[in-house]
Amino acid sequence: MHHGLRMTLLSLRDLFLTAAPFVLLAALLLAVAYWLLDPTPPKHVVLATGQDQGAYAEFGKRYAQILKENGIEVRLRKTAGAAENIQLLKEPGGDVDIAFVQGGADETLPAVTDEGDLPDDGLISLGSLFYEPVWLFYRGESAQRLRNESELTSLTKLPGWRVNIGAPGSGVPNLMAKLLEANHIEPASIALVREPQTPAVVGLLDGSIDALVFASAPESLLVQMLLQTPGIALFDFAQSEAYARRFPFLSPVTLPRGVVDLARNIPAADMRLVAPTATLVARKKTHPALIQLFVQAAQQVHSGAGWFQKKGDFPNARNTERPLAREAQRFYASGPPVLQRYLPFWLANLIDRMWPVLVTILAALLPLSRMLPPLYTFRVRSRIFRWYRQLREVEDAIGERPNDELLRELEEIERLVEHVQVPLSYADELYSLRTHIHMVAERLVAPIAPAA
Repeated sequence: MHHGLRMTLLSLRDLFLTAAPFVLLAALLLAVAYWLLDPTPPKHVVLATGQDQGAYAEFGKRYAQILKENGIEVRLRKTAGAAENIQLLKEPGGDVDIAFVQGGADETLPAVTDEGDLPDDGLISLGSLFYEPVWLFYRGESAQRLRNESELTSLTKLPGWRVNIGAPGSGVPNLMAKLLEANHIEPASIALVREPQTPAVVGLLDGSIDALVFASAPESLLVQMLLQTPGIALFDFAQSEAYARRFPFLSPVTLPRGVVDLARNIPAADMRLVAPTATLVARKKTHPALIQLFVQAAQQVHSGAGWFQKKGDFPNARNTERPLAREAQRFYASGPPVLQRYLPFWLANLIDRMWPVLVTILAALLPLSRMLPPLYTFRVRSRIFRWYRQLREVEDAIGERPNDELLRELEEIERLVEHVQVPLSYADELYSLRTHIHMVAERLVAPIAPAA
């Protein structure tokens, strides 16, 4: 092997062996940080949606498609609605991670108006997604039976009717109970039916019930169908502003005239409605990267213009009944992380979550790195200095042992030293060792020289 190449490899070996403990310590710290931070999200997540043909179910499919592009499988859990979704999230050891939740559906939550008073029940909000208007559809024939009235003008006219308020587990029963109480209506005065949406719609059409109530986005196929069904009318919440003042989770919204069908002018007039806000709610232990992905998916799914909102109105951080997740706060304040605009999600997420730890580790290891040059120098010079011990032993033995025996030891030392390899920058110390060997040898032969 060429001498220069051999010297280079030797220097690299010394450098590697010197830095190895330092590198191993850094790798250990990184491994511990990776284990503690757990930056890689799980490969699947369970999203609780709602009933078939409902808005939650339709939106759930879109979320699943978006997250699939980032390698995350979204398993959709069909439920009765928002109330059941909340129960699944609160269930100890449950497998549901995230769910659609309707404002006002959780009867255990107190009405709060100050963000500082938001309850801590182990759940966090990812933000508001869309309005879920309260749709009260009724049969025109039922309204005609009212004295001197051709349409339902107030909830106080409902006593004596058969009204479907949704199956147990949906968010409407709790919401409807609050509205009836606000109107001083005894629930016993109404024949309350609790059937799922599809059977309830069938009952409304065949006349077995007078009205049905459910809260859903206008994207719901049932809403679209009932708005255009002859003989079925939509209740106009004339006191929508008052309802919104009484219940913080409600907002007054307007269904514009003709928005359903401009040609047929459906509806024929602006319809006033009240609307809780649908939110995404997650367990606190849900992986932050998943929350980040869901918030970004919400931006794609819900940011467009609709019947009740302008483009860009949703998603937002308003009207959340629970504390907002930290990742959601950051998203609403500054948008998606910069790295995700240029790198794959997994890599951007890894860097985004690990860089503070990397900076901390570098700050801790920087003082230790100053020890590397002295350690490298000590390692190289030790290959030279260890021969001085043997040289000193030979020198101390002069006069105590035969000179020819000591000369043979010196010759052996010199032979071995000839094979010592050091970088060129330390060659002067190697030559100094060889010079000192010769000096000791001269002391051994000097007394013999005059006799020769």
